[in-house]
Amino acid sequence: MSRFPSPRKRAPLILARLGALYPHATCSLDWRTPYELLVATMLSAQCTDARVNKVTPALFERFPDAAAAAAVESEAVEPYVQSTGFYRNKAKHIVAASRLLMEHHGGTVPASMQELLPLPGVARKTANVVLAHAFGINAGVTVDTHVKRLAHRLGLTRHTDPKRIEPDLMKLLPRPEWENLSIRLIFHGRAVCVARKPRCQGCGLADLCPSHPGT
Repeated sequence: MSRFPSPRKRAPLILARLGALYPHATCSLDWRTPYELLVATMLSAQCTDARVNKVTPALFERFPDAAAAAAVESEAVEPYVQSTGFYRNKAKHIVAASRLLMEHHGGTVPASMQELLPLPGVARKTANVVLAHAFGINAGVTVDTHVKRLAHRLGLTRHTDPKRIEPDLMKLLPRPEWENLSIRLIFHGRAVCVARKPRCQGCGLADLCPSHPGT
């Protein structure tokens, strides 16, 4: 790995290459309002975006906003989110977060990390997604399982804890590129650099990746 340029030198090259590979990459979750994006992102924990997109139409028809979800108990939400896994906790978080939104934010989703993190079921990953895509605010780098895996394989971080990976990645690129990096790493992680058996042959990042078997 030592013969490779530093992460700071490679990161812009990696981002440019990913931009060419996935020029139209964006958030894969279906949403219309910041509240819908918040809930969909909460549901995406340990679940695919495709699965979330299958359940949210019915969920949002019944609970279109914080007021609707805050008015019920979590058991009323459970049938709508059951197939996303850990559905009881997710339903509790949706209801509890909606009630806090009603109590402290007039039912609207706040546009700051400081105000999002106290919401039940919301950690930095969810907050980063909501801020970047609903409000155009790059507060950090979204580190999901794909970003965690690829950042380590690409030698952009030595850490495995998302809390330590995120600041490493934030140092490598200008703030406006933080979410671009995350989204494109996610697309590459789904399409090529998969978890169990990465498709290294023909990978568009091969010459930039210290983990590539041919380097």
